[in-house]
Amino acid sequence: MDTARLKKFAQYARRALLEQVSTKLTVVLAEDSAARRESPEAVQALEKALVPQQKQTPAEARAQLIDRVAYTWFNRFCALRFMDVNRYTRAGVVSPAEGQFQPEILADAKMGHVDEDIPEATRQKVFALLNGTAPSPDPQGEAYRLLVVAACNVWYKAMPFLFERINDYTELLMPDDLLSGTSILAYTREAMTPDACANVEVIGWLYQFYISEKKDEVFDGLKKNQKITPENIPAATQLFTPHWIVRYLVENSLGRLWMLNRPQSRLVERMEYYIQPEQEETDFLRIASPEDIKICDPACGSGHMLTYAFDLLYAMYEEEGADPTSIAEKILTHNLYGVEIDERAGDLAALALVMKARAKNRRFLSKEIKPNICVLENVAFAEGELKRYAEAMGRELFTPSVLTTLYQFEEADNFGSLIRPAEANVAPLLHTLQEKGAPRDIQLHITHAKVLLALQQAAYLSQRYHVVIANPPYMGGKGMNGRLGAWLKDNYPDNKSDLFAAFIERIITMVFDGGSLGLMTPFTWMFLGSYEKLRHFILNQTTITTLVRPEYHAFFESAYVPVCAFTLLRQKLPNHMGCYIDLKNFYGAELQPQKALEAIDNPDCGWFYRVSSSDLRSLPGVPIAYWISQSIRNIYKISTRLEELASPRQGLASGDNNRFVRSWHEVSTLSIKFDATTNEHTIRSSRKWFPYNKGGDYRKWYGNQSFVVNWENDGQEIRNFFGEDGRLRSRPQNTNYFFREALSWSKITSGGFSLRFFPSGFVFDVAGCSIFFESTRLLKTILGIMNSPIMNGAINSLSPTLNFEVGHVANFPLTNQSIQQQDSTIDLIDNLVSISNGDWDAYETSWDFTVLPLLAPEHRKPTLAETYATLRQHWQSMTDEMQRLEEENNRIFIEAYGLQDELTPDVPLKEITLTCNPHYRYGGDKTPEELEAQLLADTMREFISYAVGCMFGRYALEKPGLVLANQGETLDDYLAQVPEPSFPADKDNVIPILDGYWFEDDMADRFQSFVRLTFGQEHYAANVAFIEESLGKSLRAYFVKDFYADHLKRYKKRPIYWLFSSPGGSFNALIYMHRYRPDTVSVVLNDYLREFRTKLKGRKEQLEAVSISASAAQGDKTKALKEIEKIKKMLTEIDDYERDTLYPLATRQLSIDLDDGVKVNYLKFGTALKKIPGLEAKVE
Repeated sequence: MDTARLKKFAQYARRALLEQVSTKLTVVLAEDSAARRESPEAVQALEKALVPQQKQTPAEARAQLIDRVAYTWFNRFCALRFMDVNRYTRAGVVSPAEGQFQPEILADAKMGHVDEDIPEATRQKVFALLNGTAPSPDPQGEAYRLLVVAACNVWYKAMPFLFERINDYTELLMPDDLLSGTSILAYTREAMTPDACANVEVIGWLYQFYISEKKDEVFDGLKKNQKITPENIPAATQLFTPHWIVRYLVENSLGRLWMLNRPQSRLVERMEYYIQPEQEETDFLRIASPEDIKICDPACGSGHMLTYAFDLLYAMYEEEGADPTSIAEKILTHNLYGVEIDERAGDLAALALVMKARAKNRRFLSKEIKPNICVLENVAFAEGELKRYAEAMGRELFTPSVLTTLYQFEEADNFGSLIRPAEANVAPLLHTLQEKGAPRDIQLHITHAKVLLALQQAAYLSQRYHVVIANPPYMGGKGMNGRLGAWLKDNYPDNKSDLFAAFIERIITMVFDGGSLGLMTPFTWMFLGSYEKLRHFILNQTTITTLVRPEYHAFFESAYVPVCAFTLLRQKLPNHMGCYIDLKNFYGAELQPQKALEAIDNPDCGWFYRVSSSDLRSLPGVPIAYWISQSIRNIYKISTRLEELASPRQGLASGDNNRFVRSWHEVSTLSIKFDATTNEHTIRSSRKWFPYNKGGDYRKWYGNQSFVVNWENDGQEIRNFFGEDGRLRSRPQNTNYFFREALSWSKITSGGFSLRFFPSGFVFDVAGCSIFFESTRLLKTILGIMNSPIMNGAINSLSPTLNFEVGHVANFPLTNQSIQQQDSTIDLIDNLVSISNGDWDAYETSWDFTVLPLLAPEHRKPTLAETYATLRQHWQSMTDEMQRLEEENNRIFIEAYGLQDELTPDVPLKEITLTCNPHYRYGGDKTPEELEAQLLADTMREFISYAVGCMFGRYALEKPGLVLANQGETLDDYLAQVPEPSFPADKDNVIPILDGYWFEDDMADRFQSFVRLTFGQEHYAANVAFIEESLGKSLRAYFVKDFYADHLKRYKKRPIYWLFSSPGGSFNALIYMHRYRPDTVSVVLNDYLREFRTKLKGRKEQLEAVSISASAAQGDKTKALKEIEKIKKMLTEIDDYERDTLYPLATRQLSIDLDDGVKVNYLKFGTALKKIPGLEAKVE
């Protein structure tokens, strides 16, 4: 099925129909509209429907009506097209006959043939329009509209849920253009090809795609902290289940139940995804006949699960010898039940089942059988209303549990199938009330209807089923509206964090003992500590019979969906061997079902596992870690947990990182306290900023020290950071561990678990989780163990999501033998940390950076090329030594854990986490030659960046580390530290970057001077050529086009150098933010922009003289004229830049405060500075 085409069509159709219905609405409501004369009652109903409800605005009421009508027609057009293609209609309603262009129903009418089911009045009106006796500006279009409406009304008897009679404003708002080649019907036919309509699941795909843009709108609102309201829950939670997963779930629940009862059944031959139990089972739910089986999908959506269950049930009935003409009716009457809160989806589910039945029985539509699909509706009663009704019908009928049940549906659209009716058996009462009929008091007739509706809904939710299959909605607590969140807290306290978790708990209770369940949910419940209670509930109440974990792109190549599909038996069998298929290593939607079938056919494939519930319980936290070997499980049984010897802790949640966290280079270094050891030091130091461990990229041993946090006065501001609602927004937890020496890992990472040593002096973040020790020797031993394959190759399987929570790490097993390795490994670990530390500090983004390695005396050679070669050899030696040490570390601890048969000490180069190692730094699938070229180019870029730092006085060749790095520092401050600089800092803190030599302090020229100074005049030309060859362009081209982009990348969009740049880039001037003064913009304007303009004008005059010179060659004249035009454009650009941007800014004499950070300060300058993509995005 071409889902890409369906998506494109459905999204277009939604936009087009919304626009067409909106236009039609305006026309219909006009004071002198034809509709008001011809259909006054319908217009009156339309105006009534537009009256705002509750807190709605008129605009919202109008939009809601337009949306409802637009979808109604989309739904009908798609349904009619599906029936046309499958020849369920006598004549194509929206489809032409073969070889024709117009819909068949219209073509027949033009030949005098109109279906007899269509009312005579409509028939005559159609004929009159087509033969010209009835005047119309568009007779064929009007006749066809009448035929479509009539056809919809004809189908009302068979499918009232989809084709309710059209006699109101819905017809008035029907799109006008239905016959042209660009009409909505033309696009419907183009998308819904015969191939696409071969399976009724096409309807479900269309619905998902139709609301996909609405879903995007809802999620965009979530980013702005807008909660998901009840009416938006369907759009936010709709996720169509791939057919192969549907088959897997149904075959291993319904199919499994049947095979247990009919072990000789040939049904197994058609169930490709059925996983046969390893052990014979004798204690199972008995089924006498197919009619006995009740199957429910309590979040049925468009009915995909139910339609495949229909297929299996049909085969079961056939096996039992049922009358083929009655099977479809029996399935829809006795077997299949669906519950949904989205009326649209519920209608589609019913349609899908009816279409399934029609495919099996051509007379089925005449039977007028309605599928058991319950769309939950809100049912509310006024105070005293039920009391009056009970008195009229018989008080004895309305027990406390019944009354409670009736009130439970006041917010059915919000709570859905999670509602657990207080009355377990409402069927007798429902039957009694239906028999009695409405009370005599006419005022209670509406109450009677509401009571019946509530009881009918309760009947679906209170009865027990043999099989329940579902893809329940997923919604975390952050997205829930307040009422839903509070209700879950009261009714599902152990599983309130996400809707899917509450649904798992609820669904398990809907099944008979011994019944089966099939679910698709996020796989987070399998591992995260927050779902431990849910895991215990599942294992206490059920047995996991099968589970499939798809790869993240199992739905679409572009969609990242972390899910699992699993089946449960509503019976606790601790020793039953569940079957698990792990597809996480097979990328893409097409490969997933293939590999699943391969595993089912060949359990020895390598991604098929068998494990019992008792085995799962042997691990702390009970993760569903089905792949863990028995050796690992045994280690847990005999080991000491990490938390018994150390203190793993989660750190500070500031509540607003934009406000409280900075990259260290953004603020003045004098305002940072790098060596605090206690919270008391934060008060005595009078410093504002303190090193902040915020997690970061995959890196072992040392590093990821880039941030500072405002912890002034023991975090006074953060500790008192309250929201508008009066609640504390920050979470300053475990503050007694701040500033202590620790090991730390990143809570969220895509590169696996990595542990780093952090010396004292750091505050740690929720994402920079840390482990604290009383013994430094034990700290180092644990660092070695947890950076070995013991963690990365085996134990971290307990958290195979992208999250490594404190609870998982706290449960890390430490064997006595591993702890006893302290003496033999301490020097080794010290060396690993030392090498990693040196690598981290070799780059200017480290606050302990001192000198560029390329300029270090130990690497210096006569030429830059030779110097780089020496440095590269040194880096390779570092990498090789790091690899040797890591492999030795791994060997020691693999032996200490006795896992030589499962793990290898080998460490691939890409996992040697040194920045100087290109295999780690760049990764991917680059060739060695490509890696070397990129490392060389980046080294030259770092050389250039350091030189620019020297130009501004951030660095000096005579002094290691930082020189000017505090707000407002001047040239005098620089000279105080470097009295006789060999390469002086720029005087005015402005360095132009222009395409050509225009100023003495031009950046390209100053860099060339830096090269001469650092590597000598003798090899100057060769050195410049080496740099340019490495960069792949000239130095000037690099500075003009690439330098600033590289600077933004190096400093992660928090630049220390700011680029004043005209819109077209004709003028560029760089400043250093730490040396910024309120008059800096005036310097840029007066000394550079205006001076540049003067020089451009002078150059233009020279060229104009050449262009008219009699002695100049024609080629020179042509060249001059082209350059004149270029300069004219540059002058216009510069003039506009001065007038509109730079001059107004200069007059403001803006001040900045480095404590506010780049994000605030940079944006103050607006378009005067080069735009930084994403700077305004929220930072976590």
